[in-house]
Amino acid sequence: MRYNDTMADVARIETKRLSKRYNKTDGYALRNLTIRIEPGEVYGFLGPNGAGKSTTIRTMMGFLRPTDGTVSILGRDVTTDGVEVRRHVGYVSGDMELYGKLTGAQYLEYMRDLYQVKDRSYYHKLIERLQPTLNKPLGNLSRGNHQKIALIQAFMNQPQVLILDEPTSGLDPLMQDVFYELVAECKARGDSVFMSSHIMSEVQKVCDRFGVIRAGKLITEQSIDELHKRAAQTFDVTFRSKPPLAELRTIKGLKVVSHDKQSVTFHMSGELSALFACLARHDVAQLDTHELDIDELFRHYYTDAKEKRS
Repeated sequence: MRYNDTMADVARIETKRLSKRYNKTDGYALRNLTIRIEPGEVYGFLGPNGAGKSTTIRTMMGFLRPTDGTVSILGRDVTTDGVEVRRHVGYVSGDMELYGKLTGAQYLEYMRDLYQVKDRSYYHKLIERLQPTLNKPLGNLSRGNHQKIALIQAFMNQPQVLILDEPTSGLDPLMQDVFYELVAECKARGDSVFMSSHIMSEVQKVCDRFGVIRAGKLITEQSIDELHKRAAQTFDVTFRSKPPLAELRTIKGLKVVSHDKQSVTFHMSGELSALFACLARHDVAQLDTHELDIDELFRHYYTDAKEKRS
């Protein structure tokens, strides 16, 4: 089954107040998650280890039953119609276990027949591009080769929805680039990708939007374009006398990172006119500035989000 034009407004993935609690004595591993992934959208799901990324994905796939809330894929409820849903989803697990005694070739041929792959040429192109070791038992292969084989089986049927848990784990940089190309091709076809990661630069490279999860809760969600607009610059300013810290801290979008007797380092986002007016009132000996790299920006953003939620 593929979407037709009359279903174009149906979300590829939608969760509503999705929550998961493993038992009554533990806290929630996932709490009130509401997200919507549109056709042709690549969505990154960010957070540190233990934040709830894998729980979210297992619940989306129907492997875990929600404690509260709902999740639907291609307009179908995963809890009540999970078997049908999974026929149309490409999936990579973060802790996958393959059949150790089968060779890579045997495993992929089995999955190809199970999914009833019709486009054999695409299947063979995936093997050619990802270059997995196919003639050895899966139990003897490296983590990187396991990941290549898992990606081939996820993409082989050209599904309209891909749900990928840490998909580049174990891949070398060249194979990571192949993965990014595959995701771009899915997007060009109008298919949707939901991928978890803890690497901001990876999400920036391939995603349209991202959400950040912490302790089971979605703490922010925005587009990559919005992230760049919000991007801060780092300023290192040396004054000839004591830095005007109190005045600097009143400036909208400014966050002091460190300071000493004459110098101050701060991140600045937004309009700069108030900052320059402040600096003009003081005796500045030296000023250096540079843009935050994307990982530094994420740490800065993530810290801000935690502070706002605390």
